[in-house]
Amino acid sequence: MDIVEFLKTRGSTPWRVLGEPGPGEEEIQEFLAAAVTAPDHGALRPWRFVVVRGDAREALADVLTNALLKRQPDASEATIEKDRDRLRRVPLLIVVAASITEDHPKVPPSEQLVATGLAAQAILLAAQARGYGGVILTGDHAYDPAVKAALGLKAEDQIVGFLYIGTPEGRTRPKKRPDAAKFTRDWTGPVS
Repeated sequence: MDIVEFLKTRGSTPWRVLGEPGPGEEEIQEFLAAAVTAPDHGALRPWRFVVVRGDAREALADVLTNALLKRQPDASEATIEKDRDRLRRVPLLIVVAASITEDHPKVPPSEQLVATGLAAQAILLAAQARGYGGVILTGDHAYDPAVKAALGLKAEDQIVGFLYIGTPEGRTRPKKRPDAAKFTRDWTGPVS
């Protein structure tokens, strides 16, 4: 498939329809190799990747439950189980975080964050190219210092997303895309 056609087919696969088998070690390394090709002004390499699979998923579920109960002591059992279900169901989680170099003379934090987001997108595209589905999620856990610490990230690191990757069960519906023309205009000179 032509690369432009492939990009136009990009879509998130809901975690509820992702399952085994998950990518193997060679494929995961391929996804990460694709990630580090993201545009990176200043070659700062702000991205950090934490791969969670196998039994580590249950350990992370415990971390997320503890963090949730610390933030919301009255959290419902359904809310707690949603995190656990997601981690039990989806075979691979890659946490993508940005380690920002503050006060860089040429590369503002926003550009470093964008580079990390593009790295996350590259992982999802590489996974899709190999027949897997995936979705990027954030939520309160992405901003929780206890979750960051448990993942081995620094307090100032910014989690860009939790990438859930697995094999889609059944077909997913193509997403209706907006017309790019509605968001585009030609610039012909300064606006007065």
